[in-house]
Amino acid sequence: MAADDGEGPEPPKKKGRKSRKRKGWRRLFPTWRMTLGGLVLLIALLGGAFAVGYATTDIPEGNQDAQLQSNVYYYADGTLLARDGTVNRVNVKLSEIPKSVQRTVLAAEDRDFYTESAVDPQAMVRAAWNTATGKGKQSGSTITQQYVKNYYLDQDQTVTRKAKEFFISLKLDREKSKDEILEGYLNTSYFGRNAYGIQAAARAYYDKDVGQLTVPEGAYLASLLNAPSAYDVVVYPENKRAAEARWSYVLDGMVKQHWMTAADRAKAKFPTPKEPTSTNSSLSGQRGYLVEAVKNYLAENGIDKNHLTNQGYRITTTFKKSNQDALVKAVNDQLIDKLDKKNRPADRNVRAGAASIDPKTGQVVAMYGGIDWVKQYTNNATRADFQVGSTFKPFVFTSALENHSTTQDGETITPATMYDGTSKRPVKGSSIPFSPENEDERDYGRIPVSVATDKSVNSVYAQMAVDVGPAKVKKTAEALGLAKGTPSLAPYPSIALGTATPSVLRMTEAYATLANHGTHNSAQLVVKITDRDGKRVELPGRHSTRAVKRTAADTTTSILQSVVEKGTATAARGAGRPAAGKTGTAEEDTAALFAGYTPDLATVVSVMGQDPKTAKHVPLYGALGVARMNGGGPPTEIWSQYVKQALKGKKAHDFDLKLAKGAKRKPPVSQAPSSSNSPSTGTSPSNPTASTPADDGQNGTGEQNGTGATGSTPPGGTVTPPGGGEPTGGATDPGGGTDPGTGPGGTDPGGDTA
Repeated sequence: MAADDGEGPEPPKKKGRKSRKRKGWRRLFPTWRMTLGGLVLLIALLGGAFAVGYATTDIPEGNQDAQLQSNVYYYADGTLLARDGTVNRVNVKLSEIPKSVQRTVLAAEDRDFYTESAVDPQAMVRAAWNTATGKGKQSGSTITQQYVKNYYLDQDQTVTRKAKEFFISLKLDREKSKDEILEGYLNTSYFGRNAYGIQAAARAYYDKDVGQLTVPEGAYLASLLNAPSAYDVVVYPENKRAAEARWSYVLDGMVKQHWMTAADRAKAKFPTPKEPTSTNSSLSGQRGYLVEAVKNYLAENGIDKNHLTNQGYRITTTFKKSNQDALVKAVNDQLIDKLDKKNRPADRNVRAGAASIDPKTGQVVAMYGGIDWVKQYTNNATRADFQVGSTFKPFVFTSALENHSTTQDGETITPATMYDGTSKRPVKGSSIPFSPENEDERDYGRIPVSVATDKSVNSVYAQMAVDVGPAKVKKTAEALGLAKGTPSLAPYPSIALGTATPSVLRMTEAYATLANHGTHNSAQLVVKITDRDGKRVELPGRHSTRAVKRTAADTTTSILQSVVEKGTATAARGAGRPAAGKTGTAEEDTAALFAGYTPDLATVVSVMGQDPKTAKHVPLYGALGVARMNGGGPPTEIWSQYVKQALKGKKAHDFDLKLAKGAKRKPPVSQAPSSSNSPSTGTSPSNPTASTPADDGQNGTGEQNGTGATGSTPPGGTVTPPGGGEPTGGATDPGGGTDPGTGPGGTDPGGDTA
């Protein structure tokens, strides 16, 4: 037996698991543990990067270009007048866009917009697959991403920009509703033809507002988002097949989304858009003149022109479309269409300007600025560089009544007051010598003011201006509506002959005051203005003011009625309305005017002579084939046709007049001219010894016209500039929203006139 050494037997060893070594090709791939660990690490890194990117990316302010909008101008009835601005964009609310048109865009760009998140990876993959397999090109970005790119970022295709787009889209989706995002997208997307936003696109392609678009038209505009230029079938007719395929893709998508029935889809026909127009076309014709006049008006009322540019204002003007159309037609019928520029050189110099005001409100209801704003930038209705001639004379008589003026003999001035109508008779009572000539040096002898007005006798009105006081005449003219600082409106005897150069618009304003019984309303061109957010912009309040006593204005109206009935403006009777007015001719026959009114409408028409190349004022001799142009001719004929059409259907009523004391007194019998050389007090005939230029002349109709004769004239009251040619040119009507006397560079482009 073996000895026991106290140590037991050694326990058996556990059999260990043999470690497997990766051999061969398996060594080239990571283990699943390595893969899982790598994925966890990658997710952690991506999650961290996402968290950092999301936290550090803020929604920026919209980029400046995306916020620029066209200003939109409307007629008084709300119909579109024009739009302007360097960017053709007019933002609209989503509610103004038909639901069917909204869906055409969704069908084209993002059919799952209302159910997806801001960023849709599946859409990106789907878009790539559709493009690769020829199933139709579709954007990989959601509408939210595209809106972010349009409004907050730019079009750069960089990783940085894409990353910003990603995070901004996610944040925007949390802060804005889907409707708000879709509205922003539709207002910022580019549709070609320089149209930004769907409203501008509707106008550019179909000449209608977005609310009037049909489903096929909406589908065509939606297809343009993918390739604006390439799918313009009018500009690129060779691409029509591709454009129609894209259009069909949009409509088929609407059927799949149950937004359109298969039957309606089958009826849909491709809606070929209209021809594209030039960038200036929206301001062509009279529209440019009206818009510029409105801009000047707004500038005078606190809205700077620079601020006005591209700010998306909605401006409702006072212009009535029916009146505007009637005025343009009258000018064309009575003047423009009768010009023969090829065979009559004088016709090349003819221009026209006109304005029409509602006397009760001061609202400018129509304006004619020239033949076409695109061809001739100068607005003939607001320029202030042509003399107004005898149309100024009523202001002298009104001032006499307002100031209870008397003649040199102490007789109160009324329509019956007798004056010496001798041609070239020196005025009495003035330290400044002045001897105006009547047309053809005609002597009228002793005649009443009413007859002197009918026949537009210069010598009578020059003396009357002295009797009243030229400074008082000036003050009255300004109270009626002429701007303070009107060129050549100086307190000298010659003021009576219309040597001043107020604009046609200002003259209309003054005559409207007479029509409104002496109550003045400043000319108003804007009814309402709202900003891009729809908030109303307040303009300075408008107030009526008493310019002159009612009896002064109404008595003036009474003698101007006689001018229409039996004086130099009988053509105005063609309007078929009770009317009052005065003809006038500028010195050297460079302009002929008629200023007239009914109880409801005051309108002034001027036909002007200006060399289209040099911009110099030139006589109208030979224009329209007549020896001399006069205010009783085309200006009155234009006025008559316009007023007849403008007031068509409205009840005619007489003037309600309250006359000044003594206005109804019958004048004594006129006396033949005297051959005596005895001193005259201004009311008795005398033979003149000095010669001065006449203001206007009869031209066979009784109206007087300037002859440019030399004579003694006061400083600042010059009837004719040296050389007998041109009144002060390039003048500006302060407060009248005026235009310089010429277009850019001193002449009108293209040499067009009228």
